[in-house]
Amino acid sequence: MDESTIYKIALSMISGIGGVLARNLIAYTGSVEGIFSETVKTLKKIPGIGEVNAMRIKENMVIPRAEKEIEFILKNKINVCFYTEKEYPQRLKTCVDAPIILYTKGNMNLDEQRVISIVGTRNATDYGKHACDELVRKIAERKYPVLITSGLAYGIDIHAHKMALRYNLPTVAVVAHGLDKIYPSLHRDTALKMLDKGGLVTDFPSETKIDPSNFLRRNRIIAGLADATIVVESAEKGGALVTADIASSYNRDVFAFPGRAGDNFSKGCNRLIRNNGANLIEGINDLEFFMGWEIKSEKKAVQPKLFVDLLPEEEKVVKLLHENGELFIDNISTELSIPVNRVSSLLMNMEFKNILTVLPGKMYRLA
Repeated sequence: MDESTIYKIALSMISGIGGVLARNLIAYTGSVEGIFSETVKTLKKIPGIGEVNAMRIKENMVIPRAEKEIEFILKNKINVCFYTEKEYPQRLKTCVDAPIILYTKGNMNLDEQRVISIVGTRNATDYGKHACDELVRKIAERKYPVLITSGLAYGIDIHAHKMALRYNLPTVAVVAHGLDKIYPSLHRDTALKMLDKGGLVTDFPSETKIDPSNFLRRNRIIAGLADATIVVESAEKGGALVTADIASSYNRDVFAFPGRAGDNFSKGCNRLIRNNGANLIEGINDLEFFMGWEIKSEKKAVQPKLFVDLLPEEEKVVKLLHENGELFIDNISTELSIPVNRVSSLLMNMEFKNILTVLPGKMYRLA
């Protein structure tokens, strides 16, 4: 474990310092360690910090709390990932309010080729369960490389996890507490089964109290990890609708299953569709259409030979995508040692030339 980990954890534990302010602090001080060596006078001059937050940073107990958390992490074989590290999920990294730290347990690939979140009411009906079951089963039958995320809550969430397990798909639960507990406790057995092919994700440290506001906060991770959020059933108000709104703010796709007029637990889905907050889907065919999941392996195999008059940098991009299939913009930037802003402009021009196709989550592949 890196020596700076204690400071990364300590920074994430400071009350009033969220992801945005934490990034500001690192930008102004130059490093995570530098934040804790600065004086209160200097810290409070950083935009958004002020005297109260500066005093919180210099609080004597924050480092000991982080040390205790490291003991817990090591004892329970938990992985910890900071947003500047390569292991941090690429889709989440593009979200402005993404957490600066993630704790994970299990065997997961959060950068799976395709990631969808399935959310919905805690009071799932037979209709909702059937729709969820059919969708997950069809995904498995088509052998798509898909990771399914949800929130381990009652209703649609836990049903999505169980269906993923049944059909041997990886599934991850984003929880609203530390990894020293499982909530609700009735879902503990399912959570443990998920560790072999998926697992648990949170940005909360151990000993975090169960608090309603934490569940709303974790929804941004459910939305940010995925290419698309699918609302199966929802009443007029609920966490699933919050997740859908967050996904829209991240420019991610949002889908909803329609319900019968007047059904209490479909009113939220019907409203999303009516207000253009979600595309209507009835099953896997609609999802494939909207997400462009058709496999074009033969076309990709010969396409690079047909490109003419490519610029040198475009040739490098074509070669890289030909070798790797689909890549995030950050991966392209890293592999080619080209700044992200330059890569973004380059990819846009190549898209206009019909050389490549942009996928959800700023992922690219050859056209």
